[in-house]
Amino acid sequence: MTPMTAIPLRREVYYPESDNTPMGETGIHVRESLYLLEAFDWQLRDVPDVYVAANLFLYYVEGNPRAVVAPDVFVAKGVPRGERRIYKLWEEGQVPCLIVEVTSKSSQDDDVVKKKALYEQLGVEEYIVHDPLEEYLEPSLQGFRLVDGRYQPMPLEMRGAVRSQSIGVIFRKEGNGLRLVDTRTGETILPSQEVRHAQRAAEDEIARLRAELDRLRGKG
Repeated sequence: MTPMTAIPLRREVYYPESDNTPMGETGIHVRESLYLLEAFDWQLRDVPDVYVAANLFLYYVEGNPRAVVAPDVFVAKGVPRGERRIYKLWEEGQVPCLIVEVTSKSSQDDDVVKKKALYEQLGVEEYIVHDPLEEYLEPSLQGFRLVDGRYQPMPLEMRGAVRSQSIGVIFRKEGNGLRLVDTRTGETILPSQEVRHAQRAAEDEIARLRAELDRLRGKG
């Protein structure tokens, strides 16, 4: 009988979905990340193949689960919309075109040194970093654009704003937070709670005007 050759056991590589760390340093950091996620999604609502995520594990080396980063917010074009539990670069086939880190003093080494170098190496077109509490970064809002494979600082516009070419918005400081401005329309993209508040205020005003009109009609 011909001896059988042992078939090597192939183990599936496990890529975790979380490291159980919080989404942001403070409530300010969390709210800003959620606003950016929402604003990016709104800005790109008519783009069929784009993915926007916040605090999602992005794996960049197949077979190596330690080669992972979790950007605060990122945008990847040329990939289908839809929910993902993790983002595997070799499966998606597209590097994010824009990454934003909402930084703090405790994460400065990661955000302005390690992650910046990694994103440059991966070929992320634009990298924005914002220090909402103004703990260490000067200026507190900075942007970098890939030029010939190296990051170059984005020029600051009026009041320290930064213009993103990849998705067509301007990052503008407002208090401790950011607001995005659509470069096509010049309109500010508001958080959903502000939109709902404005809608309620408009509805209340319409109701008040109708009541006043009815009162005047009643007087004849």
